[in-house]
Amino acid sequence: MPRFMIQVRATAMSEAGDFPDDPTLVPRMMAFHDEMARAGVLVDGAGLQPSSQGFRVHYDAAGRPQVLDGPFAETKELIAGYTLIDVPSRDEALAWARRFPAPFPGLDCCIEVRPLMGGIDLPPEDAERLIREQLASIKRGG
Repeated sequence: MPRFMIQVRATAMSEAGDFPDDPTLVPRMMAFHDEMARAGVLVDGAGLQPSSQGFRVHYDAAGRPQVLDGPFAETKELIAGYTLIDVPSRDEALAWARRFPAPFPGLDCCIEVRPLMGGIDLPPEDAERLIREQLASIKRGG
């Protein structure tokens, strides 16, 4: 089955390490994730620490890595948490996403849902081949 990642996009609040002042949020989020677990679609999920606690590894064109410590300025490009689901179709992923509790009550906020590439049950040599094929396809433009 296809796997999808529901990404909770960061806000200035999440980047400051603040939690919404809504005592119902955690119970609603837990109930929703419990429902997904009972339905057999929940794979994983977690909140993320603010980007000030993280780092990025940037590669130049020659493949040389450079480590950049957070925080990162563009909040709209950051992720505050994620939920990984395994569902039969995009339509079912959309149905679950539409029911996802608003992660920052009282604020404009967003979740983004994207399918994962490949499968998790592949032997390492098949997974490596699949990744190479997908990267080649992306470089070819499709």
